[in-house]
Amino acid sequence: MRVVVIASRFNSEITEPLLRGAREALIEHGVRPEDVTEIRVPGAWELPPTAAQAVASRRFDAVITLGCVIRGETPHFDFVCQEASRGLGSVARASSVPVVFGVLTTDDLAQAQARAGEGKDNKGYEAAMAALEMVPVYLSLRGDQT
Repeated sequence: MRVVVIASRFNSEITEPLLRGAREALIEHGVRPEDVTEIRVPGAWELPPTAAQAVASRRFDAVITLGCVIRGETPHFDFVCQEASRGLGSVARASSVPVVFGVLTTDDLAQAQARAGEGKDNKGYEAAMAALEMVPVYLSLRGDQT
């Protein structure tokens, strides 16, 4: 299984632990490290077009996106969250492989930290587990015997 994990650099104190969680889940469940490609993008806004390019490359069996947007004092939070969600949803609906949404949208740093901790409650870990579960679903729907 070949997987790409696309992670936002913005709020890296959260996204790096999410990335570690995703990597941990993939390796624990049999994905070889050399079959995991990690791509970093500036922020959540850049996740949808990068995911679309990853799908179009036809190199991956799953695309996992990770990011963190923390509410601030301006409406910027709303615009970024809506477009990241809408954009990734659009990519996922048009994709022949699973595209998993692992973008935290929290009110404050403490909420983000609580979701990026160690172990199986880490949302990066959970996103990777969703990808691992969905790959066989997509394969069976296509009639592949993998």
